[in-house]
Amino acid sequence: MPVPPEAVWDVLADPGNYGYWVVGSKVIRDADPDWPAAGSKFHHTVGFGPFKVSDHSEVVETERPGLFRLRAKGRPAGTAIVTMRMIPKDGGTLVKMSENPDGAFALLAFSPPLQLFTLGRNAESLARLEELALREARRQGSTNGAPRGRAQAPSSA
Repeated sequence: MPVPPEAVWDVLADPGNYGYWVVGSKVIRDADPDWPAAGSKFHHTVGFGPFKVSDHSEVVETERPGLFRLRAKGRPAGTAIVTMRMIPKDGGTLVKMSENPDGAFALLAFSPPLQLFTLGRNAESLARLEELALREARRQGSTNGAPRGRAQAPSSA
């Protein structure tokens, strides 16, 4: 992404953005006031078409500007550990995203159809994340990563 890691991290640190950039996310209903501290949560609705589930995702670990790790929940479909690593590269940021089913669904990590679905969904999610990170970098007005505001997800209206 042609933005500094801080711009990507700042987009991830705003739970309101997840309803836009995460494919399958419908709406963010609420977030803990200490988000993105470890253990804090945001409450979301996920689904495709008429199938919707309300659940939450929880911060496992963050380190600005290089790491954002969540336990994403969409029960009964399952839970997953999602790790985002922001690595400075060529004046921008290489974002590495991994998503691994955990708990009772950990064996699904070895399912080729699920792996292909996840790769495609995450590729689209990263494209949307880049769109928001570009807006955030413009809002910050520099490449030094000093936050000046939050990127706002495009309206779905």
